[in-house]
Amino acid sequence: MNQYVTGQIIKQLREKTGMTQSVLAERLGVSDKAVSKWETGNGYPDITLLEPIAKTFGVSLTELISGNTITNANVSSNMLRSKFYVCPVCGNVLHSMGRAVISCHGIDLNPLEAETADDRHEVTVSAVEDEYFVQIDHGMTKEHHISFIAALSSDRLQLVKLYPEWNAEARFKRSCIEKILFYCNRDGLYQTNLP
Repeated sequence: MNQYVTGQIIKQLREKTGMTQSVLAERLGVSDKAVSKWETGNGYPDITLLEPIAKTFGVSLTELISGNTITNANVSSNMLRSKFYVCPVCGNVLHSMGRAVISCHGIDLNPLEAETADDRHEVTVSAVEDEYFVQIDHGMTKEHHISFIAALSSDRLQLVKLYPEWNAEARFKRSCIEKILFYCNRDGLYQTNLP
């Protein structure tokens, strides 16, 4: 942990909430001189105080330590703003409906940015009754495969996890789907237009 950065974050959060060093010290059961030392980088809080500090400011422990506070302007939780994260170690697929601090196997993950599907990842989307049938022309080997296909609407996410021994295809209920996305374990996240 970088103690100086934590001190800067404590100061930023304290000032943002309009709290004085004395008020923060009182809430944490320490002296205001201790808070001053943390903020100037001449000392740092005891590890047992990190959780109470985070609770006092209404942030997560991860946000406090990393110095990256998350403000989610997406209060409506629109699924079309979904972010996907894939762990490079285990292939775990994680999802959020806005900004998030996500890690897996001790690795901080960045949200994937979807590109338009290219010739190497040719997609066919067919409307069949009340479903979309999505097929991706892609070999499925352990080394190179489509990991998942997802369908998004403003209020729901449908996700099908795929495995190398399967075909790269999925069926989704058509109701209000606006986006189809898929993830290639080598080349990243792609999106395609609906028919």
